[in-house]
Amino acid sequence: MKKEILKSIKGVVFDMDGLMFDSERIVKHSWNVAGGKLGYGNLGDENIFHTLGFDRERRKQYFLEKYGADFPFETFAVHYRRAFSDYVKEQGLPAKKGLHRLLETLNSRGIKMAVATSSGRSYALDNIRGEGISHYFTGIVSGDMVTRGKPDPEIYEKACALLELPASCCLALEDAAHGILSAHRAGMKTVFVPDLVKDSSRIDKFLDGKAENLEKVAQYFEQLDNKI
Repeated sequence: MKKEILKSIKGVVFDMDGLMFDSERIVKHSWNVAGGKLGYGNLGDENIFHTLGFDRERRKQYFLEKYGADFPFETFAVHYRRAFSDYVKEQGLPAKKGLHRLLETLNSRGIKMAVATSSGRSYALDNIRGEGISHYFTGIVSGDMVTRGKPDPEIYEKACALLELPASCCLALEDAAHGILSAHRAGMKTVFVPDLVKDSSRIDKFLDGKAENLEKVAQYFEQLDNKI
């Protein structure tokens, strides 16, 4: 990512699932568990890659369109949430590599931060508070706070407004194509940090940068202090 762009950044907005936390793999596992109980097999293996970045309503629509109007989505949701909760209670919800380093790096530079997640507010707050990082963020815009989910720009527009900054000097960090499109349409700079999906070819023209993990993003900002 070009130094000129980084120097202009006054706010950073984080996606959450798959970006801050290694949660998408647990979602995939949970969908497999729920699908098995309902006789649909491994729904996570079949569908997770097609729904990354979707809010709950878009995911529901996706499942009903694929499996028919009689697909028991609400029952499926109950089962997968229970499976997700059981997994996290047993094994925890890991933070992604470099998260804490990046938060501290941005904080030390006076860069404002917010979260824009398609997940519900209660779930997001639990994760962020549980990791002990809530003090870094001005606030959270969650999927239940917008009328149109990603790739619509609404969630990122609200995040920039929350930071009281123009979108042009804000950077979005995303692991999903729908999130990148959302941030780009809001007028933000974008960096793709891959999680389950590594191929960025369909969104490359909307990107200002790529990074293999959040630690690399932290290094980008730290290098701004290098005079060489």
